[in-house]
Amino acid sequence: MAPESVSEVVSVLGEHGDRAKLLAGATDLLVQLREGLREADVVVDIKKIDEVTSYKYCEEDGLSLGAAVTCCEVYEHPLLSRLYGALADSTQIIGGWQIQSRASVGGNLCNASPAADAVPSLIALNATAVIAGPNGEHTLAVQDFCTGPGKNALESGELLVSIQVPAQCDNCGSAYERFIPRNEMDIAVVGVGSWVKLAEDGTIADARIALGAVAATPLFAEEASASLIGKQPSEELFAAAGELAKQIATPLSDKRGTKEFRTHLVGVLVKRTLTVAVERAQNK
Repeated sequence: MAPESVSEVVSVLGEHGDRAKLLAGATDLLVQLREGLREADVVVDIKKIDEVTSYKYCEEDGLSLGAAVTCCEVYEHPLLSRLYGALADSTQIIGGWQIQSRASVGGNLCNASPAADAVPSLIALNATAVIAGPNGEHTLAVQDFCTGPGKNALESGELLVSIQVPAQCDNCGSAYERFIPRNEMDIAVVGVGSWVKLAEDGTIADARIALGAVAATPLFAEEASASLIGKQPSEELFAAAGELAKQIATPLSDKRGTKEFRTHLVGVLVKRTLTVAVERAQNK
């Protein structure tokens, strides 16, 4: 079925509960249904709902990104790519271009993979999830949205409507980078998103660092972020922030990388993304 309003979706979810699954890009859902990883009595197509398929930006409120807006709509938009560099970086590497034309940022968030590329970028950008359900609408910080591998904070009858990302000033910059063993179309061994705001004297006025693929959920590296504030950007400062970020990483060893290697990568990628974020802030 294809409801035409959020309230209709909430009603369907209330009627069918966990046996109803939402379809936006379907790049994850169809695979999971075919492989028996999920079961559904009803598949609810939400692509006819303007609130979840559209986006808008204003200098006061920032970006309102509908949950079903595709990855390519983000990185192909000149203004959004310039303002939200980390999000553009991550949406360009989620699968190949065929996937990017279908997969949504909201779907990447709701799928709640520890290695999701868009989620560390959203956390670094201090994004907020707008959720609708039987009790109305409420918001939740994206850093609290993923609760475990493949699990999120949505309650029964709820859906993600949009993602709100704060407005970006001229002295802000962000970046995302991941390490993968192949050149493309792979999932992150480690992913890092960083955001900085520079003061008039060039020091770092505010910063946020987020990590992916090193714990059961993407992480906000609060102490590492705070360590940057009030200081002049430098290679040594970024390396020290990377060391602090490594302290919250609890990766597992597998065939794609040992926990020691993944922890090392955290420091490397924190340093790289902070460098790019500062460069983008300085060059806006």
